[in-house]
Order: sequence, then structure tokens, then C-alpha cells
Amino acid sequence: MKIPETMLAANLAAKGVIKLVEKPVPTPGPAEVLIRVEACGVCGGDLKVRDIGLPGQPPFGEPFTIGHEYAGVVVQCGPTVDEFAVGDRVVVEVHKGCGRCHNCIMGEYTACLNFGNKEKGHRANGFTSDGGFAEYALNHINSVVKIPEGISFDQAILITTAGTALYAFDQMGGYIAGDTVVVVGPGPIGLCLVAAAKALGAENVVLVGTRKSRLDVGKQLGADYIVNCSEGEDPVALVKELTGGVGADVVCDAAGAATSLDTCLNLVRPAGDVVMVAMYKKPITADLGKAVKHNVQLHTIRGEGRLNVPRALSLMAQGKLNLDPLLTHSFPLSQIDQAFATFEQRIDNAIKVVVHPQEK
Repeated sequence: MKIPETMLAANLAAKGVIKLVEKPVPTPGPAEVLIRVEACGVCGGDLKVRDIGLPGQPPFGEPFTIGHEYAGVVVQCGPTVDEFAVGDRVVVEVHKGCGRCHNCIMGEYTACLNFGNKEKGHRANGFTSDGGFAEYALNHINSVVKIPEGISFDQAILITTAGTALYAFDQMGGYIAGDTVVVVGPGPIGLCLVAAAKALGAENVVLVGTRKSRLDVGKQLGADYIVNCSEGEDPVALVKELTGGVGADVVCDAAGAATSLDTCLNLVRPAGDVVMVAMYKKPITADLGKAVKHNVQLHTIRGEGRLNVPRALSLMAQGKLNLDPLLTHSFPLSQIDQAFATFEQRIDNAIKVVVHPQEK
């Protein structure tokens, strides 16, 4: 495939400022592939990178291309690469651990102890190293997965979010089949948690939130019950009714609100599991005595670890995980400011906004 010398990319020019620039197309080194980016999703993490900055991120003002949910076609393979070939349709994971620290060796590469240290081999696409809001992107093969037939590029960019949902259940030990699962917070990850729980055989899935439009999407994705707290509906009462007063087997906090963790502790059964998936914006207050008194297991996750992206792709290819209702808006790379504004302001009930770098 013919590869140009330069490409259009969305660089983080300063805090809060994204600027489209022409920059050289990178050349893959050993164990790397060059991807022609066909689709890249806008995520809440991109807003944090743009406006706040995250640990390991290049300093504001340095050349840095953002975007971490992307898919495309392999156009060039670096030395030693035989796992992929030119023409392969692929999607990326965010995290490529250093591969040498204790956590990476144990498979917990999203919590790499050398996070942000490029010299030791760590990469987090769009967070600590260049990402996918560009016409081309460079990736280590450890963070690249082939897309099965029948899955589009737009569908594939949802896989990082879906992989995060599966990782949440993975970390708590799995065994969702037959369980009552409650998801608090109908954002993109919360909605993926709903779909993943049903795909894994949950008997009852309850989605709790305050936005009717998002709760309605949750219903499309498989939620058996929705609870709209803004209309005075009580999730605790519903869950008690469903479980004979015992409580839910698994409760996921995908809201990250000031009171959401405490709500989760009120919903879970004794010896049940609470998984904290959301990033809390500031310190929160919760009565952890409830967890201790009732032997509730508390879990946290970061990202899409332990190969849950290929697992999510498999579920999608099998027809067990349909996330199409999340895809709401599309823009070319030249309109990336509009794409971010649409996502951030939830214009026209935006959920997942997709940028297409190859569209002119």
C-alpha cells in the first residue's frame, strides 16, 4: 500500500486546545505495525487528556496526538512482525505494558509499574503516546487485535469500552450466569456493562440512572429493569423485591458520583461483589462499614486488561454483544472540534461519537 510522507493529525497544542497539524507518518520499528486509521471514538478520557492532563501524559505544548479508541488497516509491518500482515483489519487496545514489571508479568498490564515510561517500553495509546485521531498511527503488536469478519470499523471502536466491562467481571471472578446484576450509571461503560452481563447469562440486569434517553438505550442493550432516580424510583426497593430481600449478586459503579458507591453498598447482598469501574472526580464518602459487616467484596479496575478486548470481539462476532445503539454521531477529522463538542455537550443525545480520519 502506498504510504504518504505526511499526515493530518489532531495534536494537543495547549491545555484545552486541539489543533490539526501536518506531521510525518511514523515508521514501524521491531514488533510494531503502522495502521491507516479508519475510525476513532471520542471518550470521556479524551476530555481529561485535553483539559486536565493525566499521569505520564506528555507536557502540554509538546507534539502529542490524542485518541485511544481506534481501528483501521495495517499498511506496514516492522522488522520481526509475522503476527500481522498488510491489509489486516485491526482494532487497538489502549494499554501496552512494559512487559517487564511484576504487574505486567502477572497480566495486569493496565496497572503497569512503569506507566508512562517509554524507555522501559510502556505505551498507552492517546494517553502517554500518540493515538488515533490521525490518518495513521503506530502500534506495538501487543495492543493490536484482528477484527473478525462481519464487524465494521465503527463497531470495532466500541471494543475497548466493552473490554473494560468484561474486565470488571473478570476481576471479580466471573460467574455472572444466573446472577442479578445492577449497573449504576448509564454512560458508555455502564451501557456496555449491561450488554456484557446479558451476554454472560445474567438472569436479571438492573440499570440505574437519571437520564431517560440513556436508560432507554440500556433497555435496548438488554436491561431487564431500568430505574430512573430523577423520577423518584427506588433501586433498593426494586432489587429487594427481585431477590426476596437479599440484594444483588453483583453491583457495578459506573457513575462515579459522590453518593454512587454508597448506593452500591445498599444494593448488594451479603458476600456479594461491588466493582468500581468509574473514575471518581474527587474524594467521596461511603459507609464502608456496610461492606465489612456484610463481607462484601470490593473490586476496582483500570481499562481493558487481561485480553478482554479479544474476548469482547468474540462475543460481538458470535452475535451475543450488539452495541450498535451506542453509535450515534460521525464526523471527519477536519471537524474534530465539532465532534468533541457534540460528545461533551451530549448534543442530540450523543453517546459514542466517531471520527473518520480518511474522510475529506
